Amino acid sequence: MRWIIEKQRDFFNTTKTYDLNTRLSCLKKLKRCIKKYEKDIYDALYNDLRKPRFEAYVGEVGFIIREIDFVLKHLKDWVKPQKVKTELVNIPAESFIYRQPYGVCLILSPWNYPFHLTFLPLIGAIAAGNTAVVKPSEIAPNSESLIKEIIDNCCPSEYVSAVVGPKEIAESLLNEKFDKIFFTGNTAVGKIVMKKASEHLTPVTLELGGKSPAIILNDAKLKTATKRIVWGKFFNAGQTCVAVDYVCVEKKIYKKFMKLLIEETKRYTSMKNFTKNYSKIINFRHFKRLTQLINESNVIFGGRTDTETLTIYPTIVEAQKEDKIMEDEIFGPILPVLKFDSYEEIKDFVKAKPKPLAMYIFTEKASMKEKILREIQSGGVTINDTLIHLSSSLLPFGGIGSSGMGSYHGWFSFEEFSQKRAVVDRSTAIDIPLRYPPYGSVKFYSVKKIFYK
Repeated sequence: MRWIIEKQRDFFNTTKTYDLNTRLSCLKKLKRCIKKYEKDIYDALYNDLRKPRFEAYVGEVGFIIREIDFVLKHLKDWVKPQKVKTELVNIPAESFIYRQPYGVCLILSPWNYPFHLTFLPLIGAIAAGNTAVVKPSEIAPNSESLIKEIIDNCCPSEYVSAVVGPKEIAESLLNEKFDKIFFTGNTAVGKIVMKKASEHLTPVTLELGGKSPAIILNDAKLKTATKRIVWGKFFNAGQTCVAVDYVCVEKKIYKKFMKLLIEETKRYTSMKNFTKNYSKIINFRHFKRLTQLINESNVIFGGRTDTETLTIYPTIVEAQKEDKIMEDEIFGPILPVLKFDSYEEIKDFVKAKPKPLAMYIFTEKASMKEKILREIQSGGVTINDTLIHLSSSLLPFGGIGSSGMGSYHGWFSFEEFSQKRAVVDRSTAIDIPLRYPPYGSVKFYSVKKIFYK
């Protein structure tokens, strides 16, 4: 694998990737390849996750194409040097911020949205002028092999290369020196990635996860809230990093909320050809883990599992703060609901946990929206809905604390894969002698006036 990295470094050093037309051409080829392989992508996602075509398009194919179109539209402006004001001490001069690529990037992507979470960071890496080595997750083997095929047919290996195989391949890659690492996955592996990167002082972007809460206040429109929570939670069978991990409900509306939540989940699971519109669990290891959580919980709706098809049906759990299910991110179609006396109690509970990747607030009061945003930290936030904050190329997507570092999508991807370079272009027309020795009192007080004017 080292030869791939060396080959890419040699290519990067030619500065060909700095050229705007080279970047645009690569992105256009990638878009054509995604469209060409669209049906194959649906098939791979169905075979790995039994992902419905609608979810595969909304969460993967359509997302990628829209992101490429957005970057193609704006990249010409993004690559221009940004002129900024020049400080008095540097006059006569002009000051700029140049955004230069890091170099050879490593992108490690997960299995739950294998195309989306591989190609979106790759789009950013290419847009910023880097080369990239991509390692998709081996846990989704059909998607992994197709990602490699797409990249092999789209890009020369010295520009973009996909490496496939067991997790030992990823471990081996992390021993090599890259100029930037972008990792999407769980927090435990994120710590390993960061530790390995530190050996080469390689900058990292970590897109992780955590227990993302939904906070339901007394004035929330409960029927709408339950409908949107059920959709967001059970999309991809809950195997989404920003899925609602648990729900906090004020005591006054708890019974009404639970009644509506169960009704909506029942409606969701009773639709015709349900399993054709609902993903399976990725593998038996995760199926077993989730089944164990169900067995240890107070299930009030659902709980049905099918070992043969690796299906876990939507499940609602009446939870307590100390329950096992409240310890780690669930990453599956099990939704715990907790009852609280007040918002203040909810706030204290959420803040006692690691900062989540997402937070969902259900209230009609503008003052409460602002209060919660101010008092509880998280990655992204959607108010009165779920998931949709990550769908915009105009908004940054990323975590905080143990849920991640760095952000991407659209302009923010370009920024994430660029180093902001300060450039001062000083005039040679005049050369003020003030800064040169000998200094003396006159020069000292003159400089002091300039600095503190």
